[in-house]
Formats: sequence, structure tokens, C-alpha cells
Amino acid sequence: MNVSLLKGSFSPKDLEKIITDLIQVKIEFHENQIGKSDEEETMKMRENRIIKLQNDLTQVRTYLKEAGPVVNVEAQIILSPANG
Repeated sequence: MNVSLLKGSFSPKDLEKIITDLIQVKIEFHENQIGKSDEEETMKMRENRIIKLQNDLTQVRTYLKEAGPVVNVEAQIILSPANG
């Protein structure tokens, strides 16, 4: 199943806001899960994921600063059964 999350043309400022909000929700999810976990390996994995998301956001912001007045974007969520 595919869900079209974003599709269209946006100003860099608007797109930065949308992407920042999406990434922030994911970071908050991992932070909340860290608080619920006692397993050190799981906490480390989530901490690394948070760092990766923060780095990705920095890269997006850098890209958008150099982009033209309008940026095309298409983002999908692809759902499929897990194997195993």
C-alpha cells in the first residue's frame, strides 16, 4: 500500500517547515521510546537514529537555502508486510 504524503511545489521556507515538523515528530517518537526502554542496545539504536535524523535535517536545510524560489517534492509512505 502506498500513501502519498507530499506531492507538489513549495517555497523553500514552507518546505523546510513541513520537513522539520515531520522529522521532529519522528525524533520525539524515538525520545519517548528511549524513556520506556530498559535495554541499553535499544536505547543506543534509538539515540543513533535521532542523530541521523538531525543530520538529515541539517542537510535538507542546506539544500533548501541553495534551492531556487520553488522546490518540487514527492514523498510516499510504502507499507508492506514484514518478513519474519
